[in-house]
Amino acid sequence: MERAPGSGRVPRVLGESPSACAPAVSQASLLRLYHRFRALDWNEKGYLSRVDLQQIGALAVNPLGDRIIDSFFPDGSLHLDFPGFVRVLARFRPVDDEDNGNRDPKEPEPLNSRMNKLRFAFQLYDLDRDGKISRQEMLQVLRLMVGVQVTEEQLESIADRTVQEADEDGDGAVSFLEFAKSLEKMNIEQKMSIRILK
Repeated sequence: MERAPGSGRVPRVLGESPSACAPAVSQASLLRLYHRFRALDWNEKGYLSRVDLQQIGALAVNPLGDRIIDSFFPDGSLHLDFPGFVRVLARFRPVDDEDNGNRDPKEPEPLNSRMNKLRFAFQLYDLDRDGKISRQEMLQVLRLMVGVQVTEEQLESIADRTVQEADEDGDGAVSFLEFAKSLEKMNIEQKMSIRILK
């Protein structure tokens, strides 16, 4: 990646205009993200590694931090370039009211749509990436989230009840559609948004 030292400008990335890697993210947000990317890339490699992202305090203390970091590295890749960094973070851009009704159905769904936010959340639970959240996966994530504050028996009860309530087809696991339906009343757009990405 070409750097634009001291200029404060986001460089052209892989021959694209900077905004091509992040549809619907403003130039000001893109510039803030670029500065954040450069700060995380403290040794100026031009890419980020898992170790670089583990230095982010909020991820370091988040019980799902490793799962969130994994989402930046799809398909087992070891390096994250700036366009990939922006694509992942674009999911957390707040949804504007005008984004909802004016989309051409032939266009791809925006990265920050409700469904894409739900897909992101779902993959944090779907540890084996088989398209279903099993009781065991739910239990593993709950253990990460609550630590030792809850007994194993209580955790198992919560996992059982959660899977039972969402599992409409009775297969003992939660599919993405069942997951989405179980969260239909939750304001995902609000809960999974980062305000700096307007």
